[in-house]
Amino acid sequence: MKERKLRERIVAEYLLGGLSYRTLGEKHGINFYQIRRWVLKHEGQMKNPPKVKSVKPSPDLQRDIPLSNDVKELQAELRKARLQNEVLLEVIKIAEEELGIPIRKKAGTKQS
Repeated sequence: MKERKLRERIVAEYLLGGLSYRTLGEKHGINFYQIRRWVLKHEGQMKNPPKVKSVKPSPDLQRDIPLSNDVKELQAELRKARLQNEVLLEVIKIAEEELGIPIRKKAGTKQS
């Protein structure tokens, strides 16, 4: 049971911490190749995984990032960018009408 918790902790540390296999191997005194196998097995990328239960990081090891706040912030930024785009398009339209010259690049024109 302790070994399973250690595996989970090491895999979670690799996936969340950005440390290399070698660094984790030195830190925990485990062959880095074994850590690589655990991670690949956890991610489902190993062709013939060893007959060991899958390694899942425990919830207490996952980052405490409130995703709902991030999503709300990104949605607000997207709304702001879309509004800014509409304003810029309208400014271009008004400038074209007042100056009487096309400002937007036409499709298929050659660059000089």
